[in-house]
Amino acid sequence: MTAQKTTSHLTDFISQLSSAPEKVSFEQTMQVISEHYRYVPATFSNGDLVNEAGTNEGSCKIFYFAKLNHLTEQQTLVCYGQYFRDVLNNPTGTDHGNIRNFMVSGWSKLDFNSVALTALN
Repeated sequence: MTAQKTTSHLTDFISQLSSAPEKVSFEQTMQVISEHYRYVPATFSNGDLVNEAGTNEGSCKIFYFAKLNHLTEQQTLVCYGQYFRDVLNNPTGTDHGNIRNFMVSGWSKLDFNSVALTALN
């Protein structure tokens, strides 16, 4: 894939987060991230939830990807695909702690102790 096609693919995905959020899947998000970034496990906090490096790697990747690409809180949550929709359908549940914490705390309570993603090109 050429650099231009790669950039276009990333731009299309980010556009889809707003234009067709119901079609975004967690697996699609992970694929886009792996195609464009090198991942290094990092410790991060999300509200009162501390995630040690190497745990909750999907959330680590999504939050760092969203930070790098200046996504809104809503776009960030859409990156979780069906997991976010599950939380919306079960607002009193206790599963998906990182999604639930981010819905309450947003960017103001999200912090990384190191760089988790670096661009491949």
